[in-house]
Amino acid sequence: QVQLVESGGGLVQAGDSLRLPCTASGRTFSRYSMGWFRQAPGKEREFVAAIQWRGYTYYADSVKGRFTISRDNAKNTVYLQLNSLKPEDTAVYYCAAAVSPIYSNDVRVMRNYDYWGQGTQVTVSS
Repeated sequence: QVQLVESGGGLVQAGDSLRLPCTASGRTFSRYSMGWFRQAPGKEREFVAAIQWRGYTYYADSVKGRFTISRDNAKNTVYLQLNSLKPEDTAVYYCAAAVSPIYSNDVRVMRNYDYWGQGTQVTVSS
């Protein structure tokens, strides 16, 4: 099965930036749709960003213009660049992989993903 390992989280101040990498073990990573979700204390897990195997990207309205998702297929890695961080961005961020293609609004649905990473904590102070 596919194993996902994400990292890069930490404690930062509002306005700072972080880059979260997620590395996958799959043999056909270049064909995977990859997503990022986050879960804040006391809240449900929510969609953040996704990138399809062809490179199309999708973002939650709350992060669009501040976060960027990208992938390096040679490294089996997807990245989430978090800029202009706000305290409300504080959450555990999870990387997810879908072996079968998913499109459009389907990238926002957690159950459409097959594998999940362990999560990395991002804390943004005011």
